[in-house]
Amino acid sequence: MTEQTAPLSPARPAAEVPALEVRAVSHAFGARKALDDVTLTVPAGSFTALLGPNGAGKTTLFSLVTRLYDNRSGAIHVLGADVRRRPAEALSRLGVVFQARTLDLELSVLDNLLYHATLHGISFGAGRRRALELLAQDGLAERARDKVRNLSGGQMRRVEIVRALMHRPRLLLLDEPTVGLDIASRAAVVALVRALVANEGIGVLWATHIIEEIVPGDRVVVLHRGRVRASGCYEEMLAHAGGEDLSAAFLALVGDAGETAP
Repeated sequence: MTEQTAPLSPARPAAEVPALEVRAVSHAFGARKALDDVTLTVPAGSFTALLGPNGAGKTTLFSLVTRLYDNRSGAIHVLGADVRRRPAEALSRLGVVFQARTLDLELSVLDNLLYHATLHGISFGAGRRRALELLAQDGLAERARDKVRNLSGGQMRRVEIVRALMHRPRLLLLDEPTVGLDIASRAAVVALVRALVANEGIGVLWATHIIEEIVPGDRVVVLHRGRVRASGCYEEMLAHAGGEDLSAAFLALVGDAGETAP
């Protein structure tokens, strides 16, 4: 059930261009191969879960998509833009939330967002309006002038999502965004991102090892030891692996899921 994706072409209708298309991408750190011929697709307006244990290669893949690492094999397209050949165009179309927190704790919530807006060439006035609009939508308007260090872990993560949306991307990458959060905060973050998919048609790649965050109807890509083991919709995954639930299907696909990539 591993995906085979068709090459993008200028004649392809906009509605059919995936939010993210990764084709035959490999990456190594010295002798250790972190990704091995990875191919996956995130359709526009979809919630796609990248499911894999720690060490599966999820963060390496995100680093390649965001150009922190250079992909020297295969191809990566963000809404049709090749990240190597047209990096500025590709990066302008995506927002990213990494697992490690990257907000400046000594700045206010609003100043963190305005700094990000400046990096994307957004004027102060437009950035301020956009930031206050997004904070209001997320129920954080009253925290706009608070220092980030005074927020809870869940609130910090929600501010990072708001920051990723400042320049109106059409693809959102989230790398283990709920790690370390309590149950209520985790649910709030998941709900926020799912609402972006449902209401604004943003394509989401949600990297996680928490199976409970994936629900029927989601697209799922199982990554283990740097390779895509299976991909498809939730229901196809169950049928393919023969499990009664996604947890059983996942274990059937990866076997030794507790081990990290070599």
